[in-house]
Amino acid sequence: MSVFGTLATPVGVIGVVSDGTAITRVTWRSTPPEGSALSADPAGDPLLAEALAQLGAYFAGTLRRFDVPVDLGAQTVATRAVLTALWETVGHGETITYGGLAARSGTEVPARGIGSIMGANPVPLIVPCHRVVAGDGLGGYSGGDAGHGLETKRWLLEHEGALPTSLF
Repeated sequence: MSVFGTLATPVGVIGVVSDGTAITRVTWRSTPPEGSALSADPAGDPLLAEALAQLGAYFAGTLRRFDVPVDLGAQTVATRAVLTALWETVGHGETITYGGLAARSGTEVPARGIGSIMGANPVPLIVPCHRVVAGDGLGGYSGGDAGHGLETKRWLLEHEGALPTSLF
């Protein structure tokens, strides 16, 4: 049985799902997804407690790289290669373009396809899809509270120092 815990952050409530051996989902929601139970005590699942603690440290500015185990679920070989390349090679405070990540992943996925893969990332923040940008701007972002995706992406990139803080 998977367990679900939440954390209030500057970009909304983050929900995390743990199956006890890996983090399987990170979402912007305060209710458990189907197949998960709300944990009354996240400490009952040490991995969930650690993931929530690491997310708290990230938002406090004291954590630059997550080290909890993740399970990306059923993915194509190309999708797994792209997400793995992102996780392993694009660090805190860095960005990469969709095309740059396509090339770096060693797949033949076109830049537009990279955007779709980022939108389907089951563990955003931990696998930092917010760091993937368009060649001419931020690009898209499906994370964050409904209707606030780009605002969330900008906040995350500013928080990491990859973008200058907005004047407005």
